[in-house]
Amino acid sequence: MATVIEVGHLRKRYGDLAAVEDISFSVEQGEIYGILGPNGAGKTSTVECIQGLREPSGGEIRVLGVDAIRDRTQLRRRIGSQLQESALPDRIKVWEALDLFASVDTAGPDWKVLMDQWGLTDKRSTSFGNLSGGQRQRLFVALALVNEPEVVFLDELTQGLDPAARQVAWGLIREIRESGATVVLVTHYMDEAEALCDRLSIVDHGRIVATGSPQQLIVDAATDLQVHFTTDAPDVTWLQDIDVVTSVQRDGNRVVVRGTGPVLALVASALVGRGIIPDDLRQRQPTLEEVYFSLTDDGKGTRADATLS
Repeated sequence: MATVIEVGHLRKRYGDLAAVEDISFSVEQGEIYGILGPNGAGKTSTVECIQGLREPSGGEIRVLGVDAIRDRTQLRRRIGSQLQESALPDRIKVWEALDLFASVDTAGPDWKVLMDQWGLTDKRSTSFGNLSGGQRQRLFVALALVNEPEVVFLDELTQGLDPAARQVAWGLIREIRESGATVVLVTHYMDEAEALCDRLSIVDHGRIVATGSPQQLIVDAATDLQVHFTTDAPDVTWLQDIDVVTSVQRDGNRVVVRGTGPVLALVASALVGRGIIPDDLRQRQPTLEEVYFSLTDDGKGTRADATLS
């Protein structure tokens, strides 16, 4: 699979404030790649540098084989962007916004097709100021796609949306990837990252503190796994003989087995071998949220300026 984004030792300073200290990562073609972190961690500064919207203080960035620092104009023709602070004049109509953005690059898809694809046809003549939050997000995504981009950057797309609108937005993000584009998703919602991202980087204080698939990050953090089940069997202390098991605790018919590695598979196999087949056997492992908080600040802001996210 081709690498479409390569970031090496990126740094970005605003005066005395280091928004990005030293960030390196790569994104493969067709991925939904997440950048997750607290407010002020350096997420937005990173993606703005990658898009050529800000001049980095140091490091190297290549997007689709293009030097994002020296060849910004060429790069912008091939990417789409929904920025964190996206806004339009209140009086501009949906069709006017799409027509205006499409006029910049006439090689892209017909904006009328995009309007229909993103469920905006009924709002064609509605002013931006009269759109709901979810409708505005649909419009921003459509505007990001008017040049038929190969890479799409979405920065806090679902911030401020109600749960129903967020679910709709998640569907839109998946559709962007299904259209053939690579997606870079900036978010601070753990459930969003876990549901959408093939891989992600957790950023804190301008540095990447972990990278991997959501499940891999969870597995890597799972040093103390718990297997829970209920049974009427009089004795299960023999489970302690399994190499990966560290303890077996029982309270009535409820049993908790602690261990590491493939503890669930080995406990299940041992139970079946003894003729014990609990129908509620399950493993408790850390959530992505727990992994996130173990690696970062709690998000309340320890940076000098939390607005530089």
